Amino acid sequence: MFHHRHGCGWPFLLLLLLLFPFDESSLLRGQAAAADSHRVVLYPQSTRVSSIVSSKYRTAFHFQPPKNWINDPNGPLYYKGLYHLFYQYNPGSVVPGNKTWAHSVSADLVNWLRLESALDRTEPYDAKGCWSGSVTVLADGRPAILYTGADDVKNQAQCIAFPSNSSDPYLREWTKPSSNPVIRPDGPGLTPNQFRDPTTGWTGPDGQWRIAVGAELDGYSAALLYKSEDFVSWSRVDHPLYSSNSSTMWECPDFFAALPGNTSGLDLSAAIPNRAKHVLKMSLDSCDKYMVGVYDLEADKFVPDNVVDDRRLWLRIDYGNYYASKSFFDAKKGRRIIWGWANESDSSSDDAAKGWAGIQALPRTIWLDSDGSQLLQWPVEEVESLRRNETNHQGIELKKGDMFEIKGTDTLQADVEIEFEPGTMDEADAFDPSWLLNTEKHCREADASAPGGLGPFGLVVLASDDMEEHTAVHFRVYKSKHKHMILMCSDLRRSSLRSGLYTPAYGGFFEFDLEKEKKISLRTLIDRSAVESFGGGGRVCIMARVYPVALVDDRGAHMYAFNNGTTAVMVSQLKAWSMKRAQVNVKKG
Repeated sequence: MFHHRHGCGWPFLLLLLLLFPFDESSLLRGQAAAADSHRVVLYPQSTRVSSIVSSKYRTAFHFQPPKNWINDPNGPLYYKGLYHLFYQYNPGSVVPGNKTWAHSVSADLVNWLRLESALDRTEPYDAKGCWSGSVTVLADGRPAILYTGADDVKNQAQCIAFPSNSSDPYLREWTKPSSNPVIRPDGPGLTPNQFRDPTTGWTGPDGQWRIAVGAELDGYSAALLYKSEDFVSWSRVDHPLYSSNSSTMWECPDFFAALPGNTSGLDLSAAIPNRAKHVLKMSLDSCDKYMVGVYDLEADKFVPDNVVDDRRLWLRIDYGNYYASKSFFDAKKGRRIIWGWANESDSSSDDAAKGWAGIQALPRTIWLDSDGSQLLQWPVEEVESLRRNETNHQGIELKKGDMFEIKGTDTLQADVEIEFEPGTMDEADAFDPSWLLNTEKHCREADASAPGGLGPFGLVVLASDDMEEHTAVHFRVYKSKHKHMILMCSDLRRSSLRSGLYTPAYGGFFEFDLEKEKKISLRTLIDRSAVESFGGGGRVCIMARVYPVALVDDRGAHMYAFNNGTTAVMVSQLKAWSMKRAQVNVKKG
């Protein structure tokens, strides 16, 4: 795939943010500053800002290599007792280019051993990069890589590689057969440099393998469908798996099946239950979107349940800094896991000074909700093995303006779970459907300091003593026709005193039956320069990158639960843990 600097969003935002006034003596449980003390504060840029070149901005338990540029996760799989993650990597620089398939393995999805690269640029057809792709386990148990090779003029073609020794659980060496490239951009309507990122393969009722390839077809976006009997000789089907005239190119397509309301995953190459749905994910507009529908076996096409012409309204995997995601069926635990890339949101010159750029978001279990209408996501359970020093609170009432400090936790490396229970839904403001067209704009306008009927309430993390720096993750509840619409925001506009950063106010909506559910959950994992949040049981996920100066200057950071809405909110449960450092690619295998 090509490099995108920022996630879905609008460029640099407002500098003003109404901050929460407080002093530490008032930070008692549910008893903080009075509501009428809110004021507008504009802090000037600090006259002295520490260098961004600090190991303290490197994450402690998110996946990243020791140095240089990374982007897309490629071909994740479980094989002979090990999880494998391949990823786009520039071995010589912190900028995109010279792409190889770097390779790491893990027994637990938390601690990773770095191996030699699996694919390097060795042939004319991949001279300009071994780009993104997938790994499929064939019927004989042998894995096969399909990846996009780019030649000297960056024409793209799909290439194949096999393990040199398939009995090696580490899959250390791979061989490119002489039959490469196996799929060229031949046929009417194709653009040679817009043809990439093959999916994991699956078999149809005729026993033949199928894959989809992201492409531009006759000027529009498409997931092209290819068939093969042996996974080496491929032929293009006369129609796409799915296409749309709403954009010009889809990168990194992903296609999988899921059972509504069942957290277990499905292997797309096994028999799929009749009531299963299919999901087609694509990367465009610098974010990952998806459709839920059915796979029509007779027509060999994906048919969405709902066709939405305006792609701004398409569902998203993540509403923050998250792109090029790739899922796989975990045969060990019978679940589907998705990986996604989060780039830096500082400048390229900052990256050059640091010597590294890019991380992967936490691996997430992904499944369909009970209605079969949207995906839900949650960090894989193995992440919880890093928890220590639990802090537990119940029954905290937050009135308007209240802030409750969460103490006893390493605020730079933390996992926080909160359940918010509004006392009454009567004060919720009315929902305007036009907000769905630009949720980030609405998060800027309805920010954490703008009181509403029900909300904002949520969590403030990585906050400096004087609140010059802080990141707010919060909810706001709106009345809709049948249920409630919940806005979730992750506001980065005051996350750092540094200049030249991309600091949006990310946001997404989810529909929620608050009358029935009573509580709205928020889980946020703080990992130094990463803030990854899951709202409403994983209905909205927001990955963010932040660089607070206070982190480097050892000034410490604070964390608060807060409510700034007119209606009081009860925190029925609050749990927080410090997170240990994982062993992530610290030694070379």
